[in-house]
Amino acid sequence: MSKTPSKQSVLALAALGIVYGDIGTSPLYAFRECFNGKHATTLNPDNVMGILSLIFWLLILIVSVKYLFVVLKADHHGEGGVLALMQSALTSLGDKRLGKTFILLIGLFGAALLYGDGLLTPAISVLSAVEGLKVINPAFENLAPPLTTLILVVLFLGQQFGTAKVGMLFGPVMLLWFSILGVLGVVHILKYPDILVALNPVLAIKFLSVEGFESLYVLGAVFLVVTGGEALYADLGHFGKKAIRQAWFFVVLPGLVLNYFGQGALLIRAPQTAINPFFHLVEQSWRYPLVIISTLATIIASQAIISGVFSLTYQAIQLKYLPRLKVVHTSETERGQVYIPKVNWILLFLTVMVVMLFRTSANLAVAYGIAISVTMIITDLLLYFVMRHKWYWSLIICISLILVFLITDLGYLGANSLKIYNGGWFPLTIALIIFTIFWTWIKGNEQLNQKLKPFQLPLSTFISRFDRQKYFSIPRTAIYLNEDKTQIPTALLQNMEHNKAAHETVILLDICFTNRPRIPKEGRMKVKNLGQGFIKMSMAYGYMEKAHMREMIAYWKSEGVLTKKNLQTLSVFLSKEYMLEEAPGFLDQIKISLFNWLQKNSQNDIAYFHIPAEMVFEIGKTIEIRKEKDKPT
Repeated sequence: MSKTPSKQSVLALAALGIVYGDIGTSPLYAFRECFNGKHATTLNPDNVMGILSLIFWLLILIVSVKYLFVVLKADHHGEGGVLALMQSALTSLGDKRLGKTFILLIGLFGAALLYGDGLLTPAISVLSAVEGLKVINPAFENLAPPLTTLILVVLFLGQQFGTAKVGMLFGPVMLLWFSILGVLGVVHILKYPDILVALNPVLAIKFLSVEGFESLYVLGAVFLVVTGGEALYADLGHFGKKAIRQAWFFVVLPGLVLNYFGQGALLIRAPQTAINPFFHLVEQSWRYPLVIISTLATIIASQAIISGVFSLTYQAIQLKYLPRLKVVHTSETERGQVYIPKVNWILLFLTVMVVMLFRTSANLAVAYGIAISVTMIITDLLLYFVMRHKWYWSLIICISLILVFLITDLGYLGANSLKIYNGGWFPLTIALIIFTIFWTWIKGNEQLNQKLKPFQLPLSTFISRFDRQKYFSIPRTAIYLNEDKTQIPTALLQNMEHNKAAHETVILLDICFTNRPRIPKEGRMKVKNLGQGFIKMSMAYGYMEKAHMREMIAYWKSEGVLTKKNLQTLSVFLSKEYMLEEAPGFLDQIKISLFNWLQKNSQNDIAYFHIPAEMVFEIGKTIEIRKEKDKPT
């Protein structure tokens, strides 16, 4: 159902507050970095014009064309982000195995890279705003790191209230911010109208040809103007395509372009302001208010990446690329709006560490961008599979469009690669750690499932072969959680094999969560009597609902599914598997230990389904992974 115009406008305002905070605060530092630092370009009118031309056409090609018109189309059940794109690419290949491993590897690494660079976004955004105090008074220079830390702590503490509420609070602030960006830009453009000549792409080409290899260092700074591109795609599930596009074309793009051109006009007229051109756009008396509104805007910039990380983590959990964590849904209308407590506190700790490690936004700018540039290339590669195999675009169109994107993104990757030694190693290191977690969890579960196959039996086969007379009858009701509806739960087979006993009534319970926020009571349950005391039961819940075992039991009672005797003698059996490697090597031992640690720290069924502890019987099994010489595990 389409949203009404008024609701759509409200959603677009909220999107303005969440989605565009990162890219919207780039004017604080991106243009400045082109003319400062060890490899800064010479400050003269030709270079200013050339860099402005690069900035304008990068915003058009990467954000407007690539992300807003093409990538946003590649959603996966309404969700965006590199994981959603990867899943679309995987499903588009159907039964074709060739290429699926490649897609999985680059997709997971792309997701991991967003975590790595995401840690830098809150730090560089808030630091760059607070450092405006130094322009007012140099004595404030040492105040920036502790003040930034305080602001970030407050921001992360506020995440529990949800992105919808925060978005509605931040939306008006960001609308004011982009208005200020545009007005300040117009004021200085009017003082030097010739700056508009930089709209000509020939100036960008001329700058690159004249500067040659040295232009790579400048391109690394120019790339900072689009570092929020991946975040807007990751937030697709929060607000939808239409709201994100409306906010960009009507508010964000005009504000950014006008401000960058205003800064360029200022530098040509007053080169001495190059140390921090943004805060020199206003007179001394107006700098305190500008620092305040800039700080508010950078808080919102931090929110954009935090929301993106939450969305990414939620998708990874749904796709079983990460262990199950506690996820709090904060909206009745948008499934993508979530809060994940453990992720929130880890992000807070690491972001504060980044502030203490790098100290200034200039230092962070050197490290910033490398991970995002790699992610953009991965997006290009995944997009090809979606365009070709899901949308069925012609081969010529697919290759032509992807080549344009790749040539651009590879150029900026080359520029950002020069930053690795001076700080770019940090987000790459974080990304490698996250990727290791992804891959360990996936491969660990694959090994577990492989080893559990001898203990699994198709449901139909089990029922047809079951002879109750061979087992001692227990006058109670047993509930076995049964995620795979076609198989008998491993815990049931282990219990019967070990104890040679069977409960009088056995409920094979499947609990699933749908894409709807709530499920009507009458449509929640499906029951099928399999005979010989076995009952197959499915319980459906909306994503805003929680599954409580006691509430289920009360529901079964009201529906007359079970007798009073059954309800009084209920037990819930859960299975738990552990990996144990025989005579492992050092790396194998680390891999198994990491998997077991992840499993131990994931949210278990008892907590997830609110099962009373006194009803639970957990059946554990240790899975040995033997390694033989010259044979793969």
